[in-house]
Amino acid sequence: MEIVTKIAPIALALIMLGLGLGLTTQDFTRVIKNPKDFIIGLICQLIILPIIAYILILVFKTPIELALGVMIIAAAPGGVTSNVMTKFAKGDVALSVSLTAVISLISIISVPFIIFKSANLLGVSNISQEITLTGVALKMAGVVTVPVLIGMIIRRFSEKFVSANINIIEKITGILFLIVFAAIWIEERENILSYLAQAGIIVLTLNIVMMLIAYFVAKSFATGIKQTKCIALECGLQNGTLAVFVATQIFSDVIYIIPTAAYALIMYITGFMFMYILKNSN
Repeated sequence: MEIVTKIAPIALALIMLGLGLGLTTQDFTRVIKNPKDFIIGLICQLIILPIIAYILILVFKTPIELALGVMIIAAAPGGVTSNVMTKFAKGDVALSVSLTAVISLISIISVPFIIFKSANLLGVSNISQEITLTGVALKMAGVVTVPVLIGMIIRRFSEKFVSANINIIEKITGILFLIVFAAIWIEERENILSYLAQAGIIVLTLNIVMMLIAYFVAKSFATGIKQTKCIALECGLQNGTLAVFVATQIFSDVIYIIPTAAYALIMYITGFMFMYILKNSN
């Protein structure tokens, strides 16, 4: 896992820099002006998703190492892919961007909290005493918050250049995401099928169940169909690179990362299918 450990922080920082380049202050002030849909998305993402993941772990009687890996991906915020898919699904792209941006910043606190709390509930005892919730949060701030802020500052002073090249920036972040997961699959190619057999079913179930729950919760409480589409996709497309980074900071065994890698593959398949269904719904 040596290669993954080295490239994950760099790739994540560059991905978050790309996210920052696509943001403006309006993406944050919009949350204050129209809080209802954002709050619904936040509740689905930060509260309901981890709870559903934990329930599924108990139902499937998932081995502890894989179970904690599932909780890591469930704790991760939505990824930039959700913004693109929301656009194709004819959803509320502005809301999607706001959810991704704000929850990504909140994640430096929420992700370590959810993971350490899950570890306690699951009886995980092999977390080093030197690794603390605060320590993980500070490391996340270095590769999440700081790059996002730098990206926003660059955009502030180079608005025209960034706006003209935003599609290229989005493609680069997608490539970086693929590089991280390609490294995982290459390094663990001998064991990958075994890991998938163990983690594939639960992450597939989590992905589908959560998108459906988010869809119906949003349909009941959100402003309209565009916002419903956005929230459903935002809860099904996680920031896998961030999850890998966090897992490598806490554990040295690759088995904790396998659910993340499996989820990353599955979410693209289910995400595209769900996006197509949503695109044709009114």
